[in-house]
Amino acid sequence: MGIAILSIAAMTQLVWTDMAAACGWGQSGGGDYVPQRRDSGGFLARKSAVSEEQARDIASGYVKKLNPNLEIGKVTDNGGFYEVEIVDAGNEIVQLLGVDKLSGRMIVLN
Repeated sequence: MGIAILSIAAMTQLVWTDMAAACGWGQSGGGDYVPQRRDSGGFLARKSAVSEEQARDIASGYVKKLNPNLEIGKVTDNGGFYEVEIVDAGNEIVQLLGVDKLSGRMIVLN
């Protein structure tokens, strides 16, 4: 009976570990969607703040993945983040994104 209980407990732990890995538990963001600023050791790199041009590049890469027909419009400094306008061919604003100055992560603003 004791061995059966230990076996069940071990299998439960194994299943929980697999489920956590499948969901990306313990990882910061998705590598495909959020720019990861990591150093060679795998830790978050301590780098200088993101510049306006870097914010434009980050947002542009994201937008081109989703819809190549959209473009980056005006980029505005908004304190702790840059506000980036996503525009269509008629120069109409489709979406506003924020790019955090410290991490480079994107924030949907509207």
